[in-house]
Amino acid sequence: MNLQRLIPLVIFTISSFMLWDAWQAHQHPVQTKPVAGSSVPSPVSGLGTTPTPTGQAKAPPAMTATAVDSEGLRHGNRVQVRTDVLQAEIDTDGADLRDLKLLKHLSAEDSKKPVDLLEDHGSLIYVVQSGLLGQGLPNHTTPFTADGSQATLQPGQDTLDVRLKAEVPGVAEVSKIYRFKRGSYVVNVETVVKNLGTAPMSPEAYYQFLRVSKAPPGDPRFVSTYTGPAVYTAESKFQKVPFKDIDKGKKDFPSTANNGWIAMLQHYFVAAWLPQPGVQREFFTRKVGNDLYTAGVILPMGTIAPGASVSQTVPLYAGPQEGSKLKALAPGLDLTIDYGWLTIIATPLFYVLSWIHGWVGNWGAAIILLTVLIKAIFFPLSAASYKSMARMRVVQPKMARLREQYADDKARMNQALMELYKTEKINPLGGCLPMVVQIPVFISLYWVLLGTVELRHAPFVGWIHDLSAQDPYYILPLLMTISMFMQQRMSPKPPDPVQAKIMMFMPLAFSFMFFFFPAGLVLYWVVNNVLSIAQQWQITRMMGDGKR
Repeated sequence: MNLQRLIPLVIFTISSFMLWDAWQAHQHPVQTKPVAGSSVPSPVSGLGTTPTPTGQAKAPPAMTATAVDSEGLRHGNRVQVRTDVLQAEIDTDGADLRDLKLLKHLSAEDSKKPVDLLEDHGSLIYVVQSGLLGQGLPNHTTPFTADGSQATLQPGQDTLDVRLKAEVPGVAEVSKIYRFKRGSYVVNVETVVKNLGTAPMSPEAYYQFLRVSKAPPGDPRFVSTYTGPAVYTAESKFQKVPFKDIDKGKKDFPSTANNGWIAMLQHYFVAAWLPQPGVQREFFTRKVGNDLYTAGVILPMGTIAPGASVSQTVPLYAGPQEGSKLKALAPGLDLTIDYGWLTIIATPLFYVLSWIHGWVGNWGAAIILLTVLIKAIFFPLSAASYKSMARMRVVQPKMARLREQYADDKARMNQALMELYKTEKINPLGGCLPMVVQIPVFISLYWVLLGTVELRHAPFVGWIHDLSAQDPYYILPLLMTISMFMQQRMSPKPPDPVQAKIMMFMPLAFSFMFFFFPAGLVLYWVVNNVLSIAQQWQITRMMGDGKR
């Protein structure tokens, strides 16, 4: 088989398998089995008998079945909070952050509404909780009282504090303060504990996410993106913790460390608890109900003397996966942007794309210029490939005669072909090896265009209003199909009729797949194909004139 045709066929086969696998995951998501004998989720404390950093087992008070509504959460009064970038709802039951809208990012389902990152209604439960471990201490099941029902960041105001309080007579008074900042997706969650008892106390605070395994609406079709927890420490680095591993009780991340963070990831967005480094902490993940999971961190608060108070603040980031901002917040937080296994190539590609966008102000134009730049860098390799293909086209009549002459003697035919290659100075692998070198760059750019939140709802021209979504009129996929047919006609035809038919089918198959790909990725392919056609035409014309 002609190796120049074998490589595209392999790429097509692998791509088809990947798309089929992603489609299967999309159509048949993993379903967790209900807890036997229970019609409602099990207690949503989310900690159960979560071990503490000291190795002792403690169980916070759990909700009873009668206290849990059909969605697995109790509801108290709501404090409505609004800043310039966030709209939040804090429930007085547990002082949980139950709803969070990102005002600068539009919903994938309705472009007139903001993204609902956190919510506790419908089928997608995803909330932020915190509390204390210890007998009788307030936790996220405890009723709190708030100073008011609304809080708004006023013009000229840089910070907004929302304070809630709970008291257990003779035990402790706990204040939970949510501190919002102008223009920021970081919410500082401060816990103040006052010892109302007669003996010293050493409470531990936990900070967790509670959510179902269901991916948020708007995930791209036929493309598999990760939804679930992730843990980072300086020692073990970045590790995803899929929900299926939590089901199995599998835990590869370290339980304790004096640094690191825990996050909940989804396509384009992330929420992460970011404790200060140098403080001992324990990370945990747990299944707490029917398709209901928690992931969080436990922190010691130190010893509190009777009548004394101790404060602890843990930043919560809940917003878009913008690499430069995440990197500045905490080590490794930018790794939550899923660039696949070629992150080492994808990351610099994104920075170049972002740099170009800073000059042109349009992400579509930036993609075009990045494509031209990549094409220029790989020009020598591409030229070598096209020259090899052009030489193969020139000698095809001689090759056909040799195959006909030695049709009954394959060994002699192969020997004659090798002698022809040597005489004509043709490298049989010259057409495919340069292509192989470029494959990692294409895969990396694929993940960059798929995972870059800056492309979300970013317009290009005319009918393209969102480079992260598929072309609404399929114009770019049609242009890509045409360009692939043109490239095929310019390439040497395989001598095998069956192989020739397969290659004729490939543009149609690829175009079908790209009908569902983000417009930004298809734009890259169209521009790349047009540049390739121009380069191949010029080299083929030169070779046809006898210039080798």
